[in-house]
Amino acid sequence: MWNRRGPGASPKSTDSLIGHGGTLEGKVHCDTNLRIEGNFSGEILCEGTVTVGEQGTVHSSIEAQEIIIAGKVYGDVTAQRKLILTGTGQLHGNIAAGSLSIAEGSLLNGAVAMTEQPAPETAGGLHTVNTKKTAGKRRESKQSKLEGA
Repeated sequence: MWNRRGPGASPKSTDSLIGHGGTLEGKVHCDTNLRIEGNFSGEILCEGTVTVGEQGTVHSSIEAQEIIIAGKVYGDVTAQRKLILTGTGQLHGNIAAGSLSIAEGSLLNGAVAMTEQPAPETAGGLHTVNTKKTAGKRRESKQSKLEGA
């Protein structure tokens, strides 16, 4: 009666939080978003967005779809889509990201490697037209018509 989702339906995922004043060490692997307002040491692998709040301090490598840094991060980060470094954010490590946004006032000590973004597909799939080949064929046909005349 109380379960309206039906049998076999998974519960809606929630975000994870390491709160201010909390300290956690180890390896975190999550399918949801992760927000860190406290201290974390270890390794982070996330399928969602990792946000390091202004009070957060992370001594870890981070790999996620999106990463937002407003606190301090000591370690290499890999953002599959984008990395945002806010005006209060500090990153002491290397970056690999699809896109990068660095606000004035932030601190970055490390190397940056941009990864190539996949081409967006249209609804009917990706269709490319090579105009050089068709233009060359048109010229050839026009030229052969002129020669034949």
